[in-house]
Amino acid sequence: MKANGMNQTSPSLNPPSFIKCVSAMLYESLLLLGVLVFGWLLPHILLLGIARVGAPAWVIQVHFIALLGLYFIWFWLNGGQTLAMRTWKIKIVDHSGRPLRPMQALFRYLAAWLSFVFFIGFLWRFVDPDRQFLHDRLAGSRLILE
Repeated sequence: MKANGMNQTSPSLNPPSFIKCVSAMLYESLLLLGVLVFGWLLPHILLLGIARVGAPAWVIQVHFIALLGLYFIWFWLNGGQTLAMRTWKIKIVDHSGRPLRPMQALFRYLAAWLSFVFFIGFLWRFVDPDRQFLHDRLAGSRLILE
């Protein structure tokens, strides 16, 4: 048993440092650039080049949000880590240390958009007693060190 009373197989529920989270986000943005080029931009360029027709703006926006959602939700549900999170040894779990449920991952993704757009969700981490972002607090998830 560890000093905190948890056995060797259960994850530590200690949150990663803010610097580690920001570093993972910056690295994630580089990885997402590749995902967006091949999964979002390229199809629209091909559609325009081959069919000589562009998708309406709302289709382009929905495609963008859905592609990012598929990326994040798939990784969160399959191992609890995106590629950047794996590199920085950060994992996402529910408050009990278990993997996220599908609806919980979807809600976290949607809530993270609000955190990103209004930025207050990221600043929330400085006042949260568990040092979690607002979208994690709302979704019942938490970032932990692996």
